[in-house]
This record gives sequence, structure tokens and C-alpha cells, in this order.
Amino acid sequence: MTASPLIPVPIPDGVAALIGSCMPLHILQAEIDAECAVREVYRFHGPLCAEDRADREHALSTLARANKVLAAYNPRLIIKPGRAAH
Repeated sequence: MTASPLIPVPIPDGVAALIGSCMPLHILQAEIDAECAVREVYRFHGPLCAEDRADREHALSTLARANKVLAAYNPRLIIKPGRAAH
């Protein structure tokens, strides 16, 4: 018998708040920043003009800074552009 792949299940807001209350505020902010940066990176498609390239690079640098904070707390919290955020 093979194990079935895990299906992501949304968690209730109350549970998310409880989990968040156990984490330092700067870690929660870094997670929010990383998820927003990933969404921003995905906004850009195809050939990019100079302004769009600059915006994408800014989002990538924001993601890198947030991931540095997350990795220092727990390396498994790192958010990658190729991985869907929570």
C-alpha cells in the first residue's frame, strides 16, 4: 500500500492566531513579508520592461531578507517562489 499525498487543509483563524501567539512578532512579520514578496514575484510574466524587472528584483530581495530571518528561527519556515505559500 502506498501513502497518499498530503492535501493542504486550511486552518481556522482561531487556530492560526493561537499558533502565531507562540511565535515572536518579528518572525510573524517576516513570514508575512515573505508571502507577500512571493505573490509579487508571481505577478510578473514574459518579457519585462526595466521598471518591471526592478520591481521583481525588489520583491526577490524582500523575500531574501525575510527568509534570512525565518531561517535563523527555523530553516523549515523558508518560503520559496516555487512553493505555494501556506
